[in-house]
Amino acid sequence: MFRVATNNDCKTLADFVNTAYRGPSSSAGWTTESHLLAGLRTDEEMISDLVNRTNSNLVLAFGGDSKKLLGSVHLERRSEENCYLGMFTVKPTNQTQGIGKALLAYAEQFARDVYKSSTMEMTVITARTELIAWYVRRGYRQTGKIIPFPVDPRFGVLKVASLEMEVLDKLLS
Repeated sequence: MFRVATNNDCKTLADFVNTAYRGPSSSAGWTTESHLLAGLRTDEEMISDLVNRTNSNLVLAFGGDSKKLLGSVHLERRSEENCYLGMFTVKPTNQTQGIGKALLAYAEQFARDVYKSSTMEMTVITARTELIAWYVRRGYRQTGKIIPFPVDPRFGVLKVASLEMEVLDKLLS
């Protein structure tokens, strides 16, 4: 079951994302960033900004009982044709169960139906080769465009000398 986040979800969602990306329990899944970055991935204020921004939605994925948060993704219409996908999160203990594939498919459908987007774009840390490969298997293309990781404590503290991000994109049919 999927739904769009509201202001009532901000604290829960911030905790969920931080736990999945960098918290001690993130090592239960294969998408952890804890070896690359320390600190928080987001906070309640940043989530609230995304929830309330025009042309921005956080989509939540719930388990069969409709109460257990299993995943989330941020979608933002950036132009007439382009939707940006970010902060894609699946609860670490539920990874490898098809939740990510289902959430990604729903996000792409949402971008087509709600934003009328023909292209989805994202950035992925280049050191996350297994994650880039996962997206490539789902039809995303490595563009070769590399941008520096934002050096801002709001996005985490680097544990490695430097990080870069690659832009991936996909035509939505």
